[in-house]
Amino acid sequence: MTTLQLFERLETTALGVTIRDSAWLFPAIESFHLLGLATLGGAVLVVDLKLFGLGLKNRSADYVLGQTQPWLLGAIATMLATGIPLFLSEAVKLYFAPAFQTKMCFLGMALLFTFFVRNPAIRRYKNTPPPLAKLVAATSIALWLIVAGSGRWIGFS
Repeated sequence: MTTLQLFERLETTALGVTIRDSAWLFPAIESFHLLGLATLGGAVLVVDLKLFGLGLKNRSADYVLGQTQPWLLGAIATMLATGIPLFLSEAVKLYFAPAFQTKMCFLGMALLFTFFVRNPAIRRYKNTPPPLAKLVAATSIALWLIVAGSGRWIGFS
């Protein structure tokens, strides 16, 4: 089975057809998807801006990370729970959309970077992130902006 055939099959699932045939389901699910994106963006930005030395000067980066981690995880769960049904409703369109391919590629990179580079680096250096902290923060922001921008671009492609 080719990837296109898989996407065609996924689009014909009961959930995919129900969402596609409904006048209100796709926009309702998309609304929650975007709320998840906003929450994720806030959780990422608070930590990354702290790494840049902007805001929350009386708190350690490790503390800020600990406070935002539940929000980040909740946002990721929300985006997965809403993104999969949205995908099922238009899988074939997404197969041919370069913006979707870009989003998925950078989503993987952003998640790996966040959980295996940024967060461990913050935990290791607790109160005084090294000068590399700004590079880590800039990379994190760039990756997540590409995910959000390419995701938004899907609607225009």
